[in-house]
Amino acid sequence: MKVEIWSDIMCPFCYIGKRKFENALKQFADRETVEVKWRSFELDPNMQAVPGQSIHEMLAERKGVSVEEGKRMNDYMGNVAAEVGLHYDFDRMIPTNTFLAHRFLHLASAHGLQDAGEERVFAAYFAEGKNVGDLATLAQLGAEIGLDAAEVTRTLETDAYTQQVRLDEYEAQQVGARGVPFFVFNDKYAVSGAQPTELFLEVLEKVRSEEKPVVVAGQAGAACDVDGNC
Repeated sequence: MKVEIWSDIMCPFCYIGKRKFENALKQFADRETVEVKWRSFELDPNMQAVPGQSIHEMLAERKGVSVEEGKRMNDYMGNVAAEVGLHYDFDRMIPTNTFLAHRFLHLASAHGLQDAGEERVFAAYFAEGKNVGDLATLAQLGAEIGLDAAEVTRTLETDAYTQQVRLDEYEAQQVGARGVPFFVFNDKYAVSGAQPTELFLEVLEKVRSEEKPVVVAGQAGAACDVDGNC
């Protein structure tokens, strides 16, 4: 079974959705047959980081509310994250453009480390106050998951994986993803948002039931077998 997940590093619901989906996978009997592919999605491709601006100030500016209200909104999101065992430290978060981080994740994928990369970058941004739009930071994170830091630096100093990010974003439009996280199962079923674990499990089981052949009890019908018997 193939599951594609469109996601952005700066999206708080994407990390929460990752946990909820993982919890569903743990309960899914055929989890070893599920292939998960993370896809790039930029919520704000034109974002320009403002040095010294806090995440509370950025949210307040975008929502047209006070900084205090922005902090209350972030506190609420932190409580939602805590329900699935995640710690969001909004006071330390560094708002940044995520394009470089998406390219980094494609590099991680090329080395079979895509999920490890997603997890590490999410934790770095939401819990550790690291700037995931910084090349040196990404090289360090890469080394922590098993990549060569020098290769990360060399690769991201070029335009490598730019086309892959843009293709993911184009395909997001084709499948109707207007927000993230956005999950697509076997190119057939789409789930939008950080839905409850129970819903993810229900979809996994439905897709698996459709993949398996239907066996009808009763007298065998006319058929030919792989040995040439008809």
